[in-house]
Amino acid sequence: MEAPLQQLHSKVWEDQGIALWVKREDLLHPTISGNKWRKLRYNLQEAKRLQHDTLLTFGGAYSNHIAAVAAAGQEFGFRTIGIIRGEEHLPLNPTLSFATSAGMQLHYISREAYRQKSDAVYLEQLAGQFGNPYIIPEGGTNALAVKGCTEIVSDISIDYDYICCASGTGGTLAGIIAGLDGKGQVLGFPVLKGGEFLKEEIEQLITRYNGQHYDNWQLITDYHFGGYAKVKPELLDFMRSFQQEHHLPLEPVYTGKMFYGLVDLIQKGYFPEGSSIVAVHTGGLQGNAGFKERLGLEV
Repeated sequence: MEAPLQQLHSKVWEDQGIALWVKREDLLHPTISGNKWRKLRYNLQEAKRLQHDTLLTFGGAYSNHIAAVAAAGQEFGFRTIGIIRGEEHLPLNPTLSFATSAGMQLHYISREAYRQKSDAVYLEQLAGQFGNPYIIPEGGTNALAVKGCTEIVSDISIDYDYICCASGTGGTLAGIIAGLDGKGQVLGFPVLKGGEFLKEEIEQLITRYNGQHYDNWQLITDYHFGGYAKVKPELLDFMRSFQQEHHLPLEPVYTGKMFYGLVDLIQKGYFPEGSSIVAVHTGGLQGNAGFKERLGLEV
């Protein structure tokens, strides 16, 4: 499996002597997409090593992670259980329909109960209820996920000054930072409102992974468009024109926001003339079907 580099061409950045490349993590796997494959790879190995036959994880009704864990279980021989935030709605949306078709058992819990998803006592109760499964956190983010995400940068064959990535739980960004080991500059684009809190989370993830502290990264928190999974007309307009110009599929939760922010920063002169930038496409395209169903949005 490969995630090739694709160079994008536009006067917007080439007039500034800037080269823009996309790391096509979305092409790694047809159903375990992008950064989800990176995050799950070593967790799957650990689950096998510990002789678990079941994976249990958490997510919302449109979660890329839920879809990816279901697909991984089907491909690698695990039973899968998805703890879903909120009430059941029938018929199932495209994400949950795919998950069940891949064999995942869905269990719905209240939003209040869902807040306990990291609580040790609650996790112990779940382990007893479901026969000692291998538990993967929401979004797949743990130290093994960070290890997997360090490999995003290890196979980039060009020299570059900046690497950019959207961020939800911080695991992918932590892996990229750790993988670079102090080289270059990393820009993270949180997709949650008030994403500044991720700084501490990312630092803790890196510390747990390799005990290091890095200063060559920052969070760009101005492009969340109202919060997680929130969209505005200007984001969708940008995505449509960007996709048409560059033949690059995007989705509005992560990659659409990152590319909007990146192009806006370029236009504002944020990057020195002659910079080389790699933008990581983290996948998640399965979510577009849900946006179309929920909001009638063509993205």
